[in-house]
Amino acid sequence: MFCPECQGMLVPVGGKLKCRRCGYVDESTADKPGLKKTIKRDEKEIVIIEDADMMTTLPTISVRCPECGHDIAEWWLRQLRSADESEVRFFRCVKCRHTWREYD
Repeated sequence: MFCPECQGMLVPVGGKLKCRRCGYVDESTADKPGLKKTIKRDEKEIVIIEDADMMTTLPTISVRCPECGHDIAEWWLRQLRSADESEVRFFRCVKCRHTWREYD
């Protein structure tokens, strides 16, 4: 909410909204639509992943694994050499977890 006098931002102070810039106090905050006072905190469910090694957020690509022949692998890029040379592409097979790299 913004101050109607100076357009500064109103901040909550003692259950009322007060402008830091000009000192305006909004007394009628209880009947304003969109304002909600929450006393109780909602508890969220926590998900525990037991096998963190198998959890991944890497993108996948259709490429043949040289070890097992599976057709899907995760991939990522790393800058291993100097900045004026191209990045190195790494692949990891989603089936056997074999990791290999490709250079440009």
